[in-house]
Amino acid sequence: MRKIAIIPARGGSKRIPNKNIKDFFGKPVISYAIETAIKSNLFDEIIVSTDSEEIKKISISCGASV
Repeated sequence: MRKIAIIPARGGSKRIPNKNIKDFFGKPVISYAIETAIKSNLFDEIIVSTDSEEIKKISISCGASV
């Protein structure tokens, strides 16, 4: 059985617009969740669910599927 991590990442946010792509210590916020899932070695695949083209591009560059 494959183990899959699903990371939800909406493009819109009422409190902090585009929070998932905001720079945080030199990297987009979404990259931390992806990198942590990859480094855990618990998952066969990491999938980001998003409605944003920008989050999609960043997620793919970090090694996740979208």
